[in-house]
Amino acid sequence: MASAKELKDRIKAVQETKKITNAMYLISSTKLRRAKVDLAQTRPYFDSLRGEIGRILSVDNSYQSRYFYDADGTLPDGGVRGILVITADKGLAGAYNLNVIREAEALYRERPGAQIFVVGEVGRRYFAAHKYPMTFFPGANAPSMDSARAITTVLLDRYDGGELDELMLIYTDMKNSLASAALTHRLLPLERRHFEAHAPAAGDTPPEFVPSAEAVVKGVMRSYLSGFLYSALLDSFCSEQNARVTAMDAANVNAQELLGDLSLQLNRTRQSAITQEITEISAGAQAQKNKKRK
Repeated sequence: MASAKELKDRIKAVQETKKITNAMYLISSTKLRRAKVDLAQTRPYFDSLRGEIGRILSVDNSYQSRYFYDADGTLPDGGVRGILVITADKGLAGAYNLNVIREAEALYRERPGAQIFVVGEVGRRYFAAHKYPMTFFPGANAPSMDSARAITTVLLDRYDGGELDELMLIYTDMKNSLASAALTHRLLPLERRHFEAHAPAAGDTPPEFVPSAEAVVKGVMRSYLSGFLYSALLDSFCSEQNARVTAMDAANVNAQELLGDLSLQLNRTRQSAITQEITEISAGAQAQKNKKRK
């Protein structure tokens, strides 16, 4: 059985750890609330861009662009795949980072030679340690439109230059406060039917494009991808904070249970020591009595 001093030291260590996990719980809760507000504010912007792309495609159904599937809806075979993975800058968030990393590795095995683009220090360290070809982007801990634009610029430049034939995005979607899931989404090329619902209604005046539909699509596409990536960064950040809140709450509960067990052991150790002292005193007193009788 551990001594009283050892138990006191363990209790003190658990109490100090509990202070840290409780502080992390409060910080993550605050960040989660703010990120949810930012995420809700991106929806109108994103929907407007989808509507504009739908208007462009509605003018000419035969319009061909490298940004969209073929008219029959089939994807080109082969080519170089780019995989953008959004992870966190820190751990202590349950399986948040592991889930997206596993998804990325599965995609990479489907098409070896793919280029991996990583947001977040956890992903950077993992893929660097496993010798994957990788390009790193900062900004996982502070999602912003500027960081989304910077990522979009790099990805679009490589896609437009022919270095990439397909772009995949892996991020974590927070369905609700209790459930999150790692999602794989195709960034490029896009599927036409996803924009059909946003086409203008019959009878509306068809739009005119200056200087050309192709130039307008190229400009809108950059804004569309930036908006989509910003939304994905915020969604992932919300999921990260939610996972950390859950993990820290579980840690607090476990720490409280451990403190209860340690306190019980300490009380038993004290009682045992007191009982031992009383037994020794009684034995000594009895020995003195026996000595006097003799």
